[in-house]
Amino acid sequence: MAEQKIEEELAHLRRTTEELSEIVARQADEIDLLNRRVQMLLMRAAEQESEGTGGVVLADERPPHY
Repeated sequence: MAEQKIEEELAHLRRTTEELSEIVARQADEIDLLNRRVQMLLMRAAEQESEGTGGVVLADERPPHY
């Protein structure tokens, strides 16, 4: 009886470990994608800044034609 309980618990722990491993792998892929997107945005911002076209218009700023 005790042996069967141990085997059931071991099977449960293995399944949980596999599920967590899959979750971690998906999260790693998502983090990689987000890191690439952030790098792309940083490069775009740097390009716009060097071209002098980058500024963020804030709601309380007047447009340049005023």
